[in-house]
Amino acid sequence: MTLFESVFVMIVRSLVPLLLWTAACQSLPNSPQQKPIQSTSTVLSATTEERQLHGRFLHITDFHPDPFYSQFSSTDSDDACHWGAGDAGIFGAEKTDCDSPFTLVNATFQWINDNLKDTIDFVVWTGDSARHDNDELIPRSEAQVIRLNEMLVQKFVDVFGKDDNINDTDPTNDFTIPIVPNFGNNDILPHNIFTQGPNRWTKDYSHVWRKFIPEEQRHGFERGGWFFVEVIPNKLAVISLNTLYFFNSNNAVDGCASKSEPGYEHFEWLRIQLQFFRQRGMKAILMGHVPPARTSSKHSWDETCWQKYTFWLQQYRDVIVGGIYGHMNIDHFMMQDNDQIDMQLITGGKEPAKTSRRQNDFSIQSSAEYLTELRYGWSSLPDTFEFRKNWPSKENKKDKKNKGRKSKHDKFLDQIGGPWAEKYSATLVSASVVPNYFPTMRVFEYNITGALHSPANMCDRYKKEAMAQRNELERGGLSARSKKHKFVKPHPPSKSQPPGPAYSPQTFSWASYTQYFANLTRINAEFASPRKSKHAKFTYEVEYDTKNDTIFELEDLTVRSYLDLAARIGDYKPRKDDLLSTVTDDIEDDMSAAKKKHKKNKKHKKHKKQKKINKTWFAFVNRAYVGTKDQDDIHDRFGSSMEE
Repeated sequence: MTLFESVFVMIVRSLVPLLLWTAACQSLPNSPQQKPIQSTSTVLSATTEERQLHGRFLHITDFHPDPFYSQFSSTDSDDACHWGAGDAGIFGAEKTDCDSPFTLVNATFQWINDNLKDTIDFVVWTGDSARHDNDELIPRSEAQVIRLNEMLVQKFVDVFGKDDNINDTDPTNDFTIPIVPNFGNNDILPHNIFTQGPNRWTKDYSHVWRKFIPEEQRHGFERGGWFFVEVIPNKLAVISLNTLYFFNSNNAVDGCASKSEPGYEHFEWLRIQLQFFRQRGMKAILMGHVPPARTSSKHSWDETCWQKYTFWLQQYRDVIVGGIYGHMNIDHFMMQDNDQIDMQLITGGKEPAKTSRRQNDFSIQSSAEYLTELRYGWSSLPDTFEFRKNWPSKENKKDKKNKGRKSKHDKFLDQIGGPWAEKYSATLVSASVVPNYFPTMRVFEYNITGALHSPANMCDRYKKEAMAQRNELERGGLSARSKKHKFVKPHPPSKSQPPGPAYSPQTFSWASYTQYFANLTRINAEFASPRKSKHAKFTYEVEYDTKNDTIFELEDLTVRSYLDLAARIGDYKPRKDDLLSTVTDDIEDDMSAAKKKHKKNKKHKKHKKQKKINKTWFAFVNRAYVGTKDQDDIHDRFGSSMEE
């Protein structure tokens, strides 16, 4: 039997349980126009017991715990808060390159326990759970990296672990809510370098994360470090991508176009999962460590991987809720433009332009350049001003003055890809726990209207059979990396399909998020003060909440809301509502030569010159650095690009 015939047989075999599953379970609501349920929460079947949904989940990233951190040591980069005497605080050295002390890790989990534990549905944990290799006197080791990750796993057990499953032999049933981990570029050794799997790291983490990875996916995880978790069974999955195979700084791999590369296999795996989720009527959140940053100075992913990612987002826009990432330590977002998709790059028909494989850290200076480049790119986005308060619907009136010509609405819709801005996709990046700025975490609110209870026993039985066949299909279709097979183009959603959850508010769409931060400057000072330490308290507080934020004005977290925000940030000549006036230094009056000659004996006057600053851009930069930058410093670094 040929390879093609084998794959065909497995596909047919896989359809049998899938059709049974569809017959039993596919009556679930799947339209944006769903009838609201009477309360804001509902009950869904977890692995062995029912749990209540709250419509909230936690995203936390980049802990970087450091067992060698020493309080009141030097914060100089050469000392790394390990040596000497200096200002390293009790809970961390904010605004430095030092890693997190265990006191910060412990206090963070205690705060989660006291404030979030019983109000969230699942946790997205996007990697970098070991210290940096930033001290030549204390080099990292494989054992140390694994121990630090095991420590964080135990912290999650302490907060979210079940108290009554002593006799339960299923390790994935140890938590009250699902927790989905992810590989960071510092969770391996040497950092950034992740070889084709199976490798020692996929095998090690298969054990470390055995409580998180579903048993039927262990084989796939050991092969490439990817897996998914149905955080709401039969309804919503979180897909943990191994972005190290896309990472431009990983010299062990070479992009996603060649069939011999693990990045190619990863996208084939992702295509299969998204296709099955579509057939099952499910939605999916993508999560990863390294985000798909793509500017002239910052090209985090290999171009062929970025191309496939953007294309997959477009083709599976009916399934994908959104993408969540960490790694960069700054709070921001990025847009992907489908017009930049190049099918020849995706299929390997041509080579991408060479980009730098620099492995230097993302410094304050390089982050400033990166943010400025993001803004410059957004400055060419379609002007959303006329439609900001009243986005166009599908029923747009024709231009009465110019019969037969397209109206402004129609032209605008052509530019953005229809009424739901489906020409674009958005990727969200949260700042980190490690206090390069202030420690942060993010809590999303998502729509659970219509997330009704389903007959889990029958659905689960057919789902397991479909999963078994899917695993067999993956092994047969993807096992021989060297075998030639034709590129499979993902199918787009049906034309009759309503817009997906990233575009139109519906079940599982993201409604808002709250960004929390810990003000270590104040907290460290209070704990170090003999007078205040008795009453000092470690806490995270709200930095901003998109639900009531008067600057970003995000109605929700759909792509078109982010498109509007990006266009406002990129506006170099903002309208009145987006202006923030400030005052520069004294500037000598620019008089003509004639006036200077006439008033040669008079003292030249100086006056204050006002800049007109885009307040949305200013807030974007300020929040990127978690409010740690002085406003004058922001003006100095970013002000030249804010002036009219």
